[in-house]
Amino acid sequence: MLTNAEIKRIKSLKDKKFRDAYGQFVVEGEKLVQEALSSSFKVLAVYRTGEIGEDAMSRMTQLNSPSPVLAVVQKPAARGLVLERGLYLGLDSVRDPGNMGTILRLADWFGISTVFASQDCVEVFNPKVVQASMGSVFRVETVFCDLEQICHRFRTMDMAVYGTFLDGKNIYSQTLADEGIIIMGNEASGVSDAVASQVSTRLLIPSFAGQRRTAESLNVATATAIVLSEFRRR
Repeated sequence: MLTNAEIKRIKSLKDKKFRDAYGQFVVEGEKLVQEALSSSFKVLAVYRTGEIGEDAMSRMTQLNSPSPVLAVVQKPAARGLVLERGLYLGLDSVRDPGNMGTILRLADWFGISTVFASQDCVEVFNPKVVQASMGSVFRVETVFCDLEQICHRFRTMDMAVYGTFLDGKNIYSQTLADEGIIIMGNEASGVSDAVASQVSTRLLIPSFAGQRRTAESLNVATATAIVLSEFRRR
């Protein structure tokens, strides 16, 4: 039977400082728990409402409404970075958990195995990121790093550094390589100046609104979907 102390500890994993302290995070829902069990991640415990009771589950849940199953998963150990040739995604100060989770799901769909994220991006084991990723957090490796430095490494390896900008060149008329890194910027301010200085090809997703008034920009997750689709279409 779960003790109050155990319930309190599991509930505390909603906060990053406790996820870091314990090296654990929570997954909720049948699909996500199954994704965790099928992955290379170490699942430490699985709790079901039918076994622990509704009261205990409601006290542990990180969701608005408790799911029938919850798992505690060990965070993977950081691995040494080995940069191989291929296509990667870079995220510069993406702060919204829903956007981060959706972008991981998109990376998974379009065959991007590694995402580089600046240190001020939202943490991928945030419960809202985990939920939005729909299991992709277990398949796409996210490396938190000095993004400017990583972009420089790509350039020293003669791989392109792409970035999305409002003054970029129309993505639909550009030659796109099947290796390099694609930088997507912050929800409000776009790509930072430091990272932008490393970009070799500035891209634009054009608006087709003509002369009528239109949105100022696209949501970063939506823009990521369009950009990755165009890269993979070629």
